[in-house]
Amino acid sequence: MRITVVAVAQRQPRWAEEAIADFRTRFPSDFAVTLKEVKPEPRAGQPVERLLAAEAERLRAATPAGSLVVALDERGTDWTTLQFAEAIRGWRDASETVTFAIGGPDGLDAGFKRQARMLLRLSSLTLPHTLARVVLLEQLYRVWSILAGYPYHRG
Repeated sequence: MRITVVAVAQRQPRWAEEAIADFRTRFPSDFAVTLKEVKPEPRAGQPVERLLAAEAERLRAATPAGSLVVALDERGTDWTTLQFAEAIRGWRDASETVTFAIGGPDGLDAGFKRQARMLLRLSSLTLPHTLARVVLLEQLYRVWSILAGYPYHRG
């Protein structure tokens, strides 16, 4: 299975880079997780809608063709880890290439979210975008361990 995480991002703190790098090294080659960062649109007094539209174009360009897109959004579906694992299992079994999209400080463009296959909420708490990436990578690793029958997930 190929999974891509596309994120609007500037330089991340070292702790986040280290955590993401650690999780990425844990995945086997048949469950590849790639991270692609796109540049945020300069704020410079532009309307938020214009910023989001420009960032959405960058996210689309970074998304592999034919990919099933899951947009991370605070109003998205709230899954348990086991529900997430079942969704990943279904996508894997259907040979889907999956892309998770994380917006910048202003979120994701409304049109981008409408085009996504689904909206997913990582938490009912508001997470900084840096932490959302770490949580997503950890949950993808946890899902992989569930699907592979490894004891990382205990409950």
